[in-house]
Amino acid sequence: MANYRRLWFVLITILAVTFAMLGYFGREVYRQAPPIPQQVVTPSGQVLMTESQILDGQTAWQSIGGMQLGSIWGHGAYQAPDWTADWLHRELMAWLQLAAEDTYGQAYARLDAEQQNLLKFRLKQEYRQNTLQPGDIVLVSARRAAAMADVAGYYDKLFSDHPELQSSRESFAMKENTLPDADKRASMAHFFFWTAWAAATERPDSTATYTNNWPHEPLIDNQPTGENILWSVVSVVLLIAGVGGLVWAWAFLRKEDPEPQAPQRDPLSLVKLTASQKALGKYVFLVVALFTFQVFLGGFTAHYTVEGQQFYGLDVSQYFPYSLVRTWHIQSALFWIATGFLTAGLFLAPIINGGRDPKFQKLGVDILFWALVIVVIGSFTGNYLAIAQIMPAEWSFWLGHQGYEFVDLGRLWQIGKFAGIVFWLGLMLRGIVPALRQPGDRNLLALLTASVVAIGLFYGAGFFYGERTHLSIMEYWRWWIVHLWVEGFFEVFATTALAFIFCSMGLVSRTMATTASLASASLFMLGGVPGTFHHMYFSGTTTPVMAVGATFSALEVVPLVVLGYEAFENWRLQQRAPWMQQIKWPLMCFVAVSFWNMLGAGVFGFMINPPVALYYIQGLNTTATHAHAALFGVYGFLALGFALLVLRYIRPGLVFSERLMTVGFWWLNGGLVLMLFTSLLPIGVLQFYASVSQGFWYARSEAFMQTPLLETLRWIRTLGDVIFIIGALALSWQVVRGLLAWGHNSALTQPATAEQD
Repeated sequence: MANYRRLWFVLITILAVTFAMLGYFGREVYRQAPPIPQQVVTPSGQVLMTESQILDGQTAWQSIGGMQLGSIWGHGAYQAPDWTADWLHRELMAWLQLAAEDTYGQAYARLDAEQQNLLKFRLKQEYRQNTLQPGDIVLVSARRAAAMADVAGYYDKLFSDHPELQSSRESFAMKENTLPDADKRASMAHFFFWTAWAAATERPDSTATYTNNWPHEPLIDNQPTGENILWSVVSVVLLIAGVGGLVWAWAFLRKEDPEPQAPQRDPLSLVKLTASQKALGKYVFLVVALFTFQVFLGGFTAHYTVEGQQFYGLDVSQYFPYSLVRTWHIQSALFWIATGFLTAGLFLAPIINGGRDPKFQKLGVDILFWALVIVVIGSFTGNYLAIAQIMPAEWSFWLGHQGYEFVDLGRLWQIGKFAGIVFWLGLMLRGIVPALRQPGDRNLLALLTASVVAIGLFYGAGFFYGERTHLSIMEYWRWWIVHLWVEGFFEVFATTALAFIFCSMGLVSRTMATTASLASASLFMLGGVPGTFHHMYFSGTTTPVMAVGATFSALEVVPLVVLGYEAFENWRLQQRAPWMQQIKWPLMCFVAVSFWNMLGAGVFGFMINPPVALYYIQGLNTTATHAHAALFGVYGFLALGFALLVLRYIRPGLVFSERLMTVGFWWLNGGLVLMLFTSLLPIGVLQFYASVSQGFWYARSEAFMQTPLLETLRWIRTLGDVIFIIGALALSWQVVRGLLAWGHNSALTQPATAEQD
């Protein structure tokens, strides 16, 4: 411990300080969340809506897929409008039309520039003024109430099967009669109004709205605040300083330990497989089965952006609408990636325990597998029943669809998933704890244990919000899962697990593996924990949250931009010993992880991280560019690498087919590159320009998204999708062949060579 005391002190200090910041400013999220009015009334005393009706609308929105159909405050799907920005713009235009008729007796479009500017001045005065009265009562003018009613009528038609808006539903990839109940449509309109009210209304004693002037809406001068510009510049400066500091530290502080002599045979292959390790084949199969399912769903979902209600002429939206297949696409990704990580942990547990299974370990592994299958099937079924509006409304949140991206599964299935992860934690600790009690250097194992415990427990953050929790507070806890749990602790687990594996193979020294893992964990946590706030600049939070998020999210990128060296080191490992050729393809997956960490998480991540950038592009295809490159490129390849590595050891005679793996690996990478650079990124850049020049509402509008150029770019994505799917099928078929013992080398004592077929 003494040799690593300084590194442990740094890591523990970073965790203590950063979590204190996350907690303190989280308290501010609770305190400063936009108020939900008890009533919205007109000067005559007419009650337009109540707090209960607004929350009923939130529940109705959740039941149709929530963030999987359009977005709120910029978070969600990209094909339909952002309902906040769309409602706000429609209401502003309706107000101007009513004001023009009342004041000048003619349509707004027929007024001259001076008359229009006068009405826009009055519009800004009315909408930005905070009319929250004592008792949490919001007062709106009779004219605004009429504008609100006009927009509510439009939404009532849009979410029903009214023939007037059928073409709009097709453009937005909405099924007919999305929300059949008229009362629920009315309540949902109240919820949409409230999100737009928060986006247009200035906080007390402030010149910025509750959402920091988001979205960009020129009609009421919603534009980036001074603080937004300031902290954007600070984030760029810190990124440059951080990269420079890391280079200097790398040059002056790094110590080159001599590489150990590689053993003549793979040490892990000499350890007798335990019963629990042999039982992991079904986990590996589940990884590729869900992976293949997710990939086909991705192509299906992408095609809906071209034919909103059809799949090559077949009307399937009434049974499998966009909101459902996008839900399944994202949830299946999370399931198979998490399963890949769990598989790696369960494979390591007996090795850590000296090559022995704790009592009943295999039984636990089997129980966990079938529990995962039940959660997957149950949650997918619940998603279907909720979005089809078959499930009773009062059951939807618990058994159907929570409505929040990445945690869409019903609360009961979320509890089941958490229970499974905690059960996995127990299985891991049964193998780890006895090893921790043994003499010798246990620092690397201690760090691995800490990451395992964090993975097991931090998913529970998703239980701190409920069905009717305030949207800002829900976002705070949701990003604990999506950002902190995944991008933080999974990153530490992956780094430490790989270091432990390579150390156990005798390829790197324990000292180097431990030092690198502790240093990497400190870097990840320094930016990663408070960097959680960079997702919440415009979710009803205040300037301090923006400042913390912008500052530390810049530091998140620092370790990612220098991962080329790690990629080289992983690639070079295959040259250390002849037997390393047997795990060439898992190593190549780990090389891909480093590349996509640099590009997808680093470059594309920082592209949307500074507040001024995110102000204009939150909820555009630039976000999807980052999400695809980071989620699959980093965590997807990592999970696939783990699955291939485990497969190689539980099937000792397996020889990877060079042809299948070459197609699988390179076509997956090539398909992802084409998907990003021929479709998602160009669309995102064009939307960015539209958002800056005309307003965020326009960048997501039917008028812009259905232009011939954007439709062509969405069609072009098909090429990348097909290449990606072929790669996925090749890799998955290799795994199935391996599990079925096809293509195995009978001469197990000899170093395996690649099969040429």
